[in-house]
Amino acid sequence: MSKPNSDRQIRLERHLPSYWRVTFDLPPLNIFGPKEIPQLEAIIEAIESDDRVKVVVFDSAIEGVFLTHYDFLSKLEETTSLPLGQTGLQPLPDMLARLSRAPVVSIASIRGRATGVGSELALASDLRFASREKAILSQWEVGAGLVPGGGPMARLPRLMGRGRALEVLLGADDINGDIAQMYGYVNRSLPDSELDAFVDALAVRIASFDKHAIAETKRLVNIASLPPDAEIAPEWDAFISSLQRPATQARISKLMELGFHQPGDVETRLGHYVGQLGNS
Repeated sequence: MSKPNSDRQIRLERHLPSYWRVTFDLPPLNIFGPKEIPQLEAIIEAIESDDRVKVVVFDSAIEGVFLTHYDFLSKLEETTSLPLGQTGLQPLPDMLARLSRAPVVSIASIRGRATGVGSELALASDLRFASREKAILSQWEVGAGLVPGGGPMARLPRLMGRGRALEVLLGADDINGDIAQMYGYVNRSLPDSELDAFVDALAVRIASFDKHAIAETKRLVNIASLPPDAEIAPEWDAFISSLQRPATQARISKLMELGFHQPGDVETRLGHYVGQLGNS
């Protein structure tokens, strides 16, 4: 049985003053939408303002998913009416940009599907580690007539080069842990039985180091690697615009008829199903 909405939460646990974990517990599928934005905003603010924290690991409490796509059952105005974030970007890309720049090491521990928003959160994190057997990453949106909105066009080419980035974005298919590692989508793909111990050991190791040295090193790497906000801003506008197109609405409606937004084969094999939409 699904938890009531009041129990859907993004949990922040302080394992140590220097080492935090953020766990997505939004059953049944860790779908992220406007109702979850205040929770994540509060966590990003805490990460930015606490002088002791050095490492934050993002993971999931839901079997089979890390973090999935945006909530397409919410009303559009629930999203478009939200105020701009501190960077001047819309709330989701704002929080992701701030996470990338925070003087803290962010680590995505990916077990299950990182689909759309989940992929974009992983890309905004400093380090990404994936379960070899269970991780699936994807930017599925183009297959449904959408333009991704959380920054992947600005971030993916910097990680894997133009050709592979276009393959991920335009192919809109599911990518397993080993291919994600080969492409540079993640740092490493590890056997599922080793993922938690590896991430925890690395987080504890980094958390034992001097915060000033961590923050300064990250700041200088950011100069060479992070996209400016001006490259990210048009993506969200394109996402909202594409969402309102009749052709996109028709594709999303077809996905809904097949079982999108519900536990089952469509969510488990979303790359396969978006690949079929143009054939029906």
